[in-house]
Amino acid sequence: MKDKFKILLNLDLIIACIFFVILVAVTFFGVIMRYFLSDPLHWTEEVQLGCFLWISFLGAGAAFRYGSHVSIEIVYDMLPKKYQLILSVVNYVLMTLLFVYLSVLSFELVQIMFNLNKATYILQIPTGFINMVVPISCVIMIVSSSVQAYREIAAKRIEIKG
Repeated sequence: MKDKFKILLNLDLIIACIFFVILVAVTFFGVIMRYFLSDPLHWTEEVQLGCFLWISFLGAGAAFRYGSHVSIEIVYDMLPKKYQLILSVVNYVLMTLLFVYLSVLSFELVQIMFNLNKATYILQIPTGFINMVVPISCVIMIVSSSVQAYREIAAKRIEIKG
């Protein structure tokens, strides 16, 4: 049961890896077709762009969950524990507000794309499906930041009390 839960928690990372494999395969196939068989495939650019978008946003959500984004913590580390706690709460609130705002805007954009029946030129893939990853990744980052903030704030409160 724990393995299934771990797979569910890392579903974004698994999907990003699948898109990465597709990206590499399509790029390799496109290079072979263009340079060795002199028959370029025109649809590869659309697939590569979609894969890159999904890899980037799902990877950002996974990196956020694992704390892999670049941060400069020198000032934070110099503060007393009480102020670190306050700064952690403020940071969490600001990040959550930002991700909620971005998810609302990106969801509205995806709705507009679906309403306009906008699709890619060659493969006719609805761009709403391609851009759906933006609100999905924002929700993933909200959940990840909530879990991370809860752990960090709980640890800081224990340090302050103890």
